[in-house]
Amino acid sequence: MIEIDGSQGEGGGQIVRTSLALSLLTGKSFRIFNLRAGRKKPGLKRQHLAALNAAAAVGSAITTGAEIGSREITFEPGEISAGNYEFEVSTAGSMTLVLQTVLPALMLADSTSHIKLIGGTHNMMAPPFDFLDRCYMPQLNKLGPDVQLALNQHGFYPVGGGQFEATIEPTTSMKGIQIVDRGKLIQRRVSAVVSQLPLTIAERETKRVVRKLNWDRVKIENTEASNPRGPGNFLLAELVYENVTEMFCGFGKIGVTAERVADGVVRDVKKYLKTDAPVGPHLADQLMLPMAIAAEFHGEESSFRTAALTQHSKTQAAIIRTFLNVVVEVNEDEVSTIRIHR
Repeated sequence: MIEIDGSQGEGGGQIVRTSLALSLLTGKSFRIFNLRAGRKKPGLKRQHLAALNAAAAVGSAITTGAEIGSREITFEPGEISAGNYEFEVSTAGSMTLVLQTVLPALMLADSTSHIKLIGGTHNMMAPPFDFLDRCYMPQLNKLGPDVQLALNQHGFYPVGGGQFEATIEPTTSMKGIQIVDRGKLIQRRVSAVVSQLPLTIAERETKRVVRKLNWDRVKIENTEASNPRGPGNFLLAELVYENVTEMFCGFGKIGVTAERVADGVVRDVKKYLKTDAPVGPHLADQLMLPMAIAAEFHGEESSFRTAALTQHSKTQAAIIRTFLNVVVEVNEDEVSTIRIHR
């Protein structure tokens, strides 16, 4: 059984999710101790427990420590079963992260799977649905599987109650991909959504982003969430290039003006545009996992260029090396090159 210190590196829920995903694929059991030890509230939270239970369902696994607040878990995977699943977090915990936990196993399964996910869809501590749909999935699908997402209802903190669906057509042969340049700029898009809040908040946010970035020829969308379950607001600035789409997100909260939300997004866009690296910091650690799977099981090499690696990405690389016999080669500089191969 693999022993993993849950306080290492970034020390958060990513260690749990990546371990679960790779355990399902490799059949290797693991134990995580010191789970989220450095956090204000250590141990499993509801979204981590949802990911653990989802992985156990998909992989017929035996688990211990599967309860809120648990600081140690074990996971012994069985046979992966494709099929129809429904997973839910009763809070606004991120369901995009739950999907990413079971997706690697199901994209290499023997038949199609359909998953309904209920909970948080737009959470400031996780990639929102839009990022998963328009930034991550196009790159994942280049590797071989065909994953399609559909948002049914927004779910904001603290109420949650959002819903989206994923249809996963697996592949028997993954490919490597290289993302070394952005390619031609195709579109700039700025959009904001409000739920049970005045639409003028969205309008102020998008107007400020466009003005402070001095963007012309930009698509602007201000919308109200349909069938809202609770108040919420998010703002997206999106750059669509030939080879990659990057997205920068801001979330409204009590006491924070629309202008401050917009300024945070502007800051992130400007930081991304300071270099010519195509892959942003959040997409970087998410791409490592499927690229490593393509290298391990199909001998395919992948690479991408990003800015200086975050602690999230470094921790992701460490957990990948624990389960897989692959090389995560990092040439770190102002612009870093990541190469993943056997």
